[in-house]
Amino acid sequence: MVKKVYQNKEGGLNQKGRDYFKRTEGANLKPPVSAKEAAKSPTAAKRRKSFCSRMSNVPGPMKDEKGRPTRKALALKRWDC
Repeated sequence: MVKKVYQNKEGGLNQKGRDYFKRTEGANLKPPVSAKEAAKSPTAAKRRKSFCSRMSNVPGPMKDEKGRPTRKALALKRWDC
């Protein structure tokens, strides 16, 4: 579970979270790519398509027991999947 301080309220990690994982685990995480940004770059479009296809097949609900969107749903929305 990722600490709330590293999570973006709209889904995914914020810059502080990406920096934390780079420092602690050597991960090179990049920010999400929206459909608008993907139209400008073929590389970004491939990243977005790959993320959407992988994340859409992850098991789990899109809403929690209170009807709020889960982190999975927020991430998919942020990437315009």
